[in-house]
Amino acid sequence: MALHPPKVETFAVAEYTNTDPKGFVRAVDLYRTTTFGLYLSRPMPDHPSLTHMRSWLLPDLGIRVTDFAFRPGFERQQDFYVDVAGIDRDGDTWTTTDYYLDLVVHTGERTELLDVDEYVEAVAAGVLAREPAERALTTATVTHAGIAQHGHDLDAWLAGHGVTLDWPWS
Repeated sequence: MALHPPKVETFAVAEYTNTDPKGFVRAVDLYRTTTFGLYLSRPMPDHPSLTHMRSWLLPDLGIRVTDFAFRPGFERQQDFYVDVAGIDRDGDTWTTTDYYLDLVVHTGERTELLDVDEYVEAVAAGVLAREPAERALTTATVTHAGIAQHGHDLDAWLAGHGVTLDWPWS
């Protein structure tokens, strides 16, 4: 695994674009701003295993929840992918900083914590500063425990925070 700085992504609502961590600007089909976050839906035409991405940025919880659509033969048995992230907003522009730690929710079965090795390496190398590292670890553990306490049901846990997600395509 190659050490890398936290991945930063930009979501320009007025322009209907999403700039990925490598600087590629992608067209977004749908943006919707709510009291608790930002929703986006966009195709992934050049991705080898994915066709579409639908995500919710939830700044108060410090997470990004994504539902991927997979190409045939690349399906994964998961319901939601949760990135632990710093989420900032400046007018119609939202920015996420990925803090390495991720959760995969298998509704009703289990919730997995991923990329702990990447996180530890980034913290040890000083690539991830102390304050966001502490925030990320707290967010990951609180989110993981909360989802587990709700029967590995992300929606049930989010409802306790006044958050109800929907997943329109466009």
